[in-house]
Amino acid sequence: MRRLVRFFVLLFFSICGAFSAAQELSTYKLGSGDTISIRVLGEEDLRREKVRLSDAGTISYPVLGELKVKGLTVGALEEQITRGLKGRYLLNPQVTVSIDEYRPFFVNGMVEKPGSYPFAPGMTVRKAISLAGGFKERASRDKIHVIRDDDTKQASRRVDLNAPLLPGDILTVEESFF
Repeated sequence: MRRLVRFFVLLFFSICGAFSAAQELSTYKLGSGDTISIRVLGEEDLRREKVRLSDAGTISYPVLGELKVKGLTVGALEEQITRGLKGRYLLNPQVTVSIDEYRPFFVNGMVEKPGSYPFAPGMTVRKAISLAGGFKERASRDKIHVIRDDDTKQASRRVDLNAPLLPGDILTVEESFF
C-alpha cells in the first residue's frame, strides 16, 4: 500500500513539473536585429549560425527560401521550419532555434552615457540606467518613460525603476527642475 501511495505521489509531482515547464515556454517575439542559430539534428548542411534578422524581420533558409520570422516566438519558428522541411526534404526533422543576441535597447536623457546597450534577459530600468553610467546630477528619478518596440503607436509610458525592459525599447530619463 505504501508503495502504491508513493507511486501516485511521484506521478502527481511529475505531471505538475511537466505542466509548469510547459507554462515557462518563451513568449519573447523575434524582431529585426535579433541574431539566431538554427540546427537540424543530423543535418549539418541545414545548420545556420548567428543569422541576424533583416530590417524586414526575415531570414533566408535553405530549401525554404526567405522566411518572415518577425513576431514569432522561438517555438513557433521551430514549428514553421519543421513543417517546411517535413516530407519535402526530411521524414522527421528535429529543429532547434536559439537566440544568440537580442536586439539592443536604448537609453536617452539625463544619464552619463546615453546610447544603445545589449539586452540581457531580466533587464530592468534600474539595470539599464546603471549600464548607462547612472543618473546625471539633475536627473529626475520620477520622470522616466519608455517607448516599447512592439507598440505600433510608439506611445511614451511612465515607468518606475523596477519596470522590466525589453529588446528594442527606448528609455528616457527626464531632467528635474528642483
